[in-house]
Amino acid sequence: MNASWDILKTLSDPTRLRLLALVLREELSVAELQEILGMGQSRISSQLALLRQAGLVTDRREGKKAFYSLRPTLVPATLALLRAAVDSVAELPDLVDDRAALDRSLQKRRRTSEQYFNLIAGRLGKNYCPGRSWEAIGHLALRLTPAITIADLGAGEGLVSQLLAQRAKQVWCIDNSPRMVEVGTELAAKNNLANLAYKLGDIEKVPLGNESVDLAILSQALHHAQHPQRAVDEAFRILKPGGQLLILDLAEHAFEKARELYADVWLGFKESALHAFLKKSGFQQVEVTAVAKEPTEPHFETLLASGVKK
Repeated sequence: MNASWDILKTLSDPTRLRLLALVLREELSVAELQEILGMGQSRISSQLALLRQAGLVTDRREGKKAFYSLRPTLVPATLALLRAAVDSVAELPDLVDDRAALDRSLQKRRRTSEQYFNLIAGRLGKNYCPGRSWEAIGHLALRLTPAITIADLGAGEGLVSQLLAQRAKQVWCIDNSPRMVEVGTELAAKNNLANLAYKLGDIEKVPLGNESVDLAILSQALHHAQHPQRAVDEAFRILKPGGQLLILDLAEHAFEKARELYADVWLGFKESALHAFLKKSGFQQVEVTAVAKEPTEPHFETLLASGVKK
């Protein structure tokens, strides 16, 4: 039977074609392919095995990890056929999403590689140095806050907003706890922050008008939402064109006790999930980055997500 016909039969499965599109761009581990495609290990491995049997991909072992890439010895005619097949579906939604997820996976790989050098260079606070602290650096960074209107969604007492209000034009703190609103209002009055106001409300139904703020913040609040997508949609609604949303939240974890100890509804989020929330709401220039990881159990990791409303 004609070899090209056999290859076309192999590529008739959408999952195999998506896998091929990815390994055409980069050598990837099974775990990375799982995360990119959002599929289980057994399904990914079985489809990769068929691609390997067809002579289209090759695998490389590194410890317990298996990395897959395009077979380097493919003849030009076969390579051209593969590229044509991939190009023919390149603009389908699944393939577009796969490319975005691949970029995030490669960014994560680069960050992991940088951790070693960060350890060599040392971290803030590792050794005592007079005048050097996160508190001082935080105040320095806050001096960069322009005179804008900010909404701190799920603010709690609004400790970050207490600082932002010293430079911003107006800061709105939204929280669904009457006691938190009461305490925050007392703190604002005590610190003479007339531009800092607290409103009782839910992050899934924000009591602010359309296009009324320049910056929206969801800091460790999204994992308390019953419907995270609605909260992100609300942030989009209240932002002015050109406004930005910043989300600080936990990466997905398995510490089940967080539901009881901290009233968490969600055990954090995958980077791909945060990215999808923002894109679905309509945000552009979406970025999701891991910015911190606690050194002690359960090693909570914090993600920073951002997007701009065009």
